Amino acid sequence: MIVKNKQAGMHFSVVPMKKVLIALDYDHTAQKVAEKGFSLAKTMGAEVVLLHVFTDEAYYSTLEYSPIIGFSGFSGEDFSNLISTEGMTKASNYFLDKIKDHLGDDSVLVMVDEGDFADVILKTARHIHADVIVMGSHSRRWLEKILMGSVTEKVLHRTSIPLFIIPTKGNK
Repeated sequence: MIVKNKQAGMHFSVVPMKKVLIALDYDHTAQKVAEKGFSLAKTMGAEVVLLHVFTDEAYYSTLEYSPIIGFSGFSGEDFSNLISTEGMTKASNYFLDKIKDHLGDDSVLVMVDEGDFADVILKTARHIHADVIVMGSHSRRWLEKILMGSVTEKVLHRTSIPLFIIPTKGNK
């Protein structure tokens, strides 16, 4: 479909979205990010894919890490027993299935993968031919941002796929 602006003599090509990748972390704002991304996708008649990426065990054993939604009652020792590829995959699928149930759409696909957050998001977006990537952006401590970098910022600078960033700072 082509839209023409007669006053400016400009032509715009409208490309329909067919697939929306919503990358979710375990932040308490993940539900808001999923809802906004889902709404965008449904407005455009696009398929929805929820993705969660987990990384090596050392990341989850730091004091800076906020626990997985639904697992906040565990002590550090109990939680460290869950940390394995199998345990993280199971917990991640459970997390995404809860979000999918909340969205109320059985056609939503869920994907879980392990690796560098930004790399896996970009790889998955290319693999599934996503038309847009939806992510949340929340404020982190300045030292953490310097040491680890911002996943959203990395994805933004390394993708050619449109990125829909949902600000989540201060939302609970």
